[in-house]
Amino acid sequence: MHSYDREVYGTIDQASAGNVDAALRMLEASNRSSKDVLYYLERGMLERFAERYPQSQKSWNDANQRIQTEIGVQEAMGNAASYLIGDQARAYAGHDYEKVMLLTYMALNQLAMGDFDNARVAIKQTHELEAVIGDLRGKQIARVEEQARKKGARTSFKELNGYPVESIDNPAVNALKNSYQSALAHYLAGFVYEATGEPSLAAPGYRLANELQPNQPLLEEGLRGLDQRVRTPDDGMTDVLFIVGSGTAPAIRSQQFRMPVFIEGRIVFVSIAAPVMAPTTFIAPPRQLLLGDGRSLAVTPLTSIDLMARRSLKDDMPSIMVRASVRSTANAVAQYQSQRAMSDGGNRSAVVGLAGMAISTGIALLAHADDRTWRTLPAEISIARARLPRGEHTVTLATSEGQRNARVDVKGRYAVVDLRLLRHRMYVNAPGASLAQGSANREGLK
Repeated sequence: MHSYDREVYGTIDQASAGNVDAALRMLEASNRSSKDVLYYLERGMLERFAERYPQSQKSWNDANQRIQTEIGVQEAMGNAASYLIGDQARAYAGHDYEKVMLLTYMALNQLAMGDFDNARVAIKQTHELEAVIGDLRGKQIARVEEQARKKGARTSFKELNGYPVESIDNPAVNALKNSYQSALAHYLAGFVYEATGEPSLAAPGYRLANELQPNQPLLEEGLRGLDQRVRTPDDGMTDVLFIVGSGTAPAIRSQQFRMPVFIEGRIVFVSIAAPVMAPTTFIAPPRQLLLGDGRSLAVTPLTSIDLMARRSLKDDMPSIMVRASVRSTANAVAQYQSQRAMSDGGNRSAVVGLAGMAISTGIALLAHADDRTWRTLPAEISIARARLPRGEHTVTLATSEGQRNARVDVKGRYAVVDLRLLRHRMYVNAPGASLAQGSANREGLK
């Protein structure tokens, strides 16, 4: 069992230096034997950094198809192995928030190509997926409770000695409605439906974004001024939505913990491999976006994928605990019985006992919590919005490592400009966009 975070670190490091082609080569090298959902998720984001939108869409379509079709069969095969070895034996179907963000970024790819109609299709699929996930989540809770009752398994990660409970159980995480609905997806839905002249569909999008991220004036203005904006004749201005993504989604690490279980009336401490969310290390996103005409726009926090990932892990922990406790208890029972066989005496009993201990100990050493997660997603996403004259504009973000500048060529009544800060680099995704001279060169992006 290997660490996914270590595997993908070099890829992210190359991308943060602007070397997208090198990042793609590293990703390819680490996935030579098989290409799963995660490979296509990461590849799609790297292609997006390089503004290769058709290739990015192809990778993400491949990921989406595997999530929708192949994973069902693979997961059925992997579930049995996960009770014996570990959750990394399960086929990776993506976390709930990753499935929604996949469709959201597929919509953003369409918008980067100036295609609002196909972006609308992806937005509609996002809404449908959220409804499906909500239904499946309810069924999963009931299923886990039933499995725990039948198998006598634990469901609370708080019973693990030394588990960092506060990393996934804190006020900020618990304030989220769930792990998969994002204010970004719904605000973007409102913006796209507004752009396609459908205010009756735009209003619910803006409204839900407000509910998911309350008390944000910019989000409130989106809903409050909707009817007036739609009725206003074309005046040669473009309504521009700036999206600012910062950092990378948090890593998950496998860690061993001890938990007490009863075996033949005795308390025995068993070892359990459990996933732990790594500490957040990203730099705070910028709070101001400067325009070439001298205006300064407030950048409003919209969606924290960091918090969504933590809420997702918290919601998944009961089912993870059931599998881990069943697996570890079975290993402990095997070792206990092996020890008894050895203590009974006799060469045959001793050989059987040693063999049983070797097998159960080997399985315990192989146990590894599932640490796979879509790492090239941003950690934090913010937005700004302004009406600009059509044509070229310079936009600037002030970061801890200096200013990052981009040129955008806005056309039509609506446009979306996505700015992604990744360590030392800013990527810009929008029609007719480029990095401005002095911000960063574009070596490695062609």
